[in-house]
Amino acid sequence: MNLKNSVKFGLFSKPLELTKTRDFCPSKRPRLTVVMLHGIASSSDAFKNTIKYLSGTPSMRDIRFVTFDLLGAGKSYASDKLEYSLKEQLEALNNSITKLCLKTPLVIVGHSMGSLIALNFADTFKKSVKKLVLASPPFYTEADLNHPAFKEGVKLFEKVVGARHKGSTDGKQFKKSMEKVVLTDKNYKVAEKITTDTCILYGDQDQFVSARNILAIAKSNTKRITAIKTIGAHQMSRDKYHKLVPILEEVLNETV
Repeated sequence: MNLKNSVKFGLFSKPLELTKTRDFCPSKRPRLTVVMLHGIASSSDAFKNTIKYLSGTPSMRDIRFVTFDLLGAGKSYASDKLEYSLKEQLEALNNSITKLCLKTPLVIVGHSMGSLIALNFADTFKKSVKKLVLASPPFYTEADLNHPAFKEGVKLFEKVVGARHKGSTDGKQFKKSMEKVVLTDKNYKVAEKITTDTCILYGDQDQFVSARNILAIAKSNTKRITAIKTIGAHQMSRDKYHKLVPILEEVLNETV
């Protein structure tokens, strides 16, 4: 895959990159590469069971699975100089995917905040991504962000989750990621006009996403977006990752 049309952000003297934590294919000749991006206050370990399940599925043997830790998470670069903005995450992701020297089509699977980074990556680099799978994407409108009840919910979430990282570099990563990546209506607007084929997976018991917004986005972009409701909550658990099999099988069939 050639990313010559990539955007040069030039935020740092040395290119930002993500730490690659997994890179393998059950067969010697991959026909498809799947990159997985985790959510906020998490790491690529969130996909451990997902990859174990997929790699053990016979129809998935020709897929190369790659996971990265996002900036400030897991083993990836963390610094007080970073703002953990969407622009920085996209720069690091682009540099990291370029280093993979892909010779296969690319599918990006993002969970929660990782789905927002995946969405904006596909929107920025257009034809570089064959398909997007967005699991539990937190799409919010301006009305949501300004609603008193929503604000109280955010405060509670930040108090509970943010407390785990208080006083650390991870604390800044969490706070800035919420501010600059998650709590914005821009993601909703990007999804409405995305030109990459996209599948959205969302749980029927997920308290952190708006099913109403997901369905509205899918309705406004029926040509590109399919929304699939599963059982379960926000996590990337079996209720979601077993749905990946038919989605990836369809992409494999298209690449024959």
